[in-house]
Amino acid sequence: MRILIANDDGYLAPGLAALVRAMQGLGELRVIAPEQNASGTSNALTLNRPLSVFEAQGEAQRGFLVVNGTPSDCVHVALTGVLDQRPDLVVSGINQGANMGDDTLYSGTVAAAMEGYLFGIPSIAFSQVDKGWAHLDAAARVARAVVEQVLADPPAQRPWLLNVNIPNRADADQLPRRVTRLGRRHASEPVVRQTSPRGDTIYWIGPAGDAREAGEGTDFHATANGCVSITPLQVDLTEHATLPQWRARLGDGPRA
Repeated sequence: MRILIANDDGYLAPGLAALVRAMQGLGELRVIAPEQNASGTSNALTLNRPLSVFEAQGEAQRGFLVVNGTPSDCVHVALTGVLDQRPDLVVSGINQGANMGDDTLYSGTVAAAMEGYLFGIPSIAFSQVDKGWAHLDAAARVARAVVEQVLADPPAQRPWLLNVNIPNRADADQLPRRVTRLGRRHASEPVVRQTSPRGDTIYWIGPAGDAREAGEGTDFHATANGCVSITPLQVDLTEHATLPQWRARLGDGPRA
């Protein structure tokens, strides 16, 4: 078993170190992570400059590969030119903060796992619900348990992509695990307008909106009620239910 580990909080993040420890003994581990925090970069690939890949210098990060790019860059570079052998599993995280509902479209943590999925490799993204790394060891135990369970009884359909959100609790590894669907958020809060020291108007992206679809069965509901949320994801964004309506309205265009 070969496991590739990535994240979006950067190679020095406590969550990455915790995930690496959690995966010890499950197979051959390779770690590749962004040089800087790359939260919110979604599936971006860096196309306007070359990427540097180097080995981390810190004792705690011995053997980690570092990329001066995005989480997707990390996994993409690993799979297309850095690793000698293709991994059997990609895991990403443990992220500082939830990746639920609409957040998954922006998440670098989910994107790193999704990049593995796009290459046909089973992949899992792990996040803690709250920021601050509280009870990170318990979250790591959850990650270990989830990986062990899917390796012991893997789905017949490959690849697959899971998004796991873990409450920040000391007993997180004892909490029920619920298979959920994505909830939805209200629109983001307004931007925060400020003036720079040079007198220019600058803008900070506002906070995420509150949950607006958080009923039973959603990831928001599960974590709010003391459960670990596990959401199977897919990449197909096609709105299949409305295809007949759009074909009737717009037609399929001229045929050759």
